[in-house]
Amino acid sequence: MADLARLAGVSKITVSRAMSDTTLVNVKTRARVRALAAKFGYKLNASARNLRLRRSHTVAVVVEMTPTADRPMSHPYPLDLLGGILQELSSKSFSVLLTTRQGASLPAIQSADAVILLGQGVRLDAVRLFEQLQLPLVVWGAPDGDAGHVVVGSDNRQGGAQAAERFIAIGRRHPVFIGDVDHAELAERQAGFEAALCAEGVGAGKVHCAGFTMEAGTLAIESLIKAGTLFDAIFAGNDLLAMGAVRALTGHAKQVPEDVSVIGYDDTLLGATFSPPLTTVHQNWSDGGRLLARKALALIQGESVESEVLSTYLVVRAT
Repeated sequence: MADLARLAGVSKITVSRAMSDTTLVNVKTRARVRALAAKFGYKLNASARNLRLRRSHTVAVVVEMTPTADRPMSHPYPLDLLGGILQELSSKSFSVLLTTRQGASLPAIQSADAVILLGQGVRLDAVRLFEQLQLPLVVWGAPDGDAGHVVVGSDNRQGGAQAAERFIAIGRRHPVFIGDVDHAELAERQAGFEAALCAEGVGAGKVHCAGFTMEAGTLAIESLIKAGTLFDAIFAGNDLLAMGAVRALTGHAKQVPEDVSVIGYDDTLLGATFSPPLTTVHQNWSDGGRLLARKALALIQGESVESEVLSTYLVVRAT
């Protein structure tokens, strides 16, 4: 850098800024410095610069989910969130290090400037694991009252209430929620659902499902029918559960929505093209991903950052 500065007749800091393409150096000087660098084979050592700045210019993105045949990593969750994150971070010249929960101990993760965690885990166990890294942490999920980190997510209580309001509007009086409420997001959806129903004097049943798959949704309906439970509406914690529920109901000669109405959550393409097309609560993962990235970048800069929820809305289709 010193040699290049001498050849260009500028300071070393000007060379550094010119090679980083910053607007702090005018266009003509930048072009001259970069032309000399190309001629003499000089390249900016980004690793050395980051070490000096104590920055890696990398954000670790951790996907907290166990992939299954029904719910692969190529599912809209997490891909839509990842798309929003990548769009935002790449525009700010940050790299993304993608891993799963098992990567918590990797040196590269521990040297990242911040961590974005997609999913909180059962009873927030994934959050507790990554809090131990003592890095700026932004989490996709539901608000945690004891959180020492920033949370971004959909307004799950609002989504649950929207499902309840739809059931009330079409005259359903025996609704049931199915999902794994050990996950904070689903617990919020169920709580919003119950509260809105209670306000109208309607009670709600609940079936705990282990998993987020069609199979889990099918098993939930089988358990209701086997127990002889009276129900005329199903609110599922996600679209896959809802589609499994529809299949099980059809297998027991129950018509959807004539006998039982079904509402999912997520508004996935799979749900929209399902037969019958699924009524569901929409959440915008792409916007959520961009917001996660913006908050991670702000934390890296030492700014004060608050948690934030995104509005949901009901998409009425055929179920």
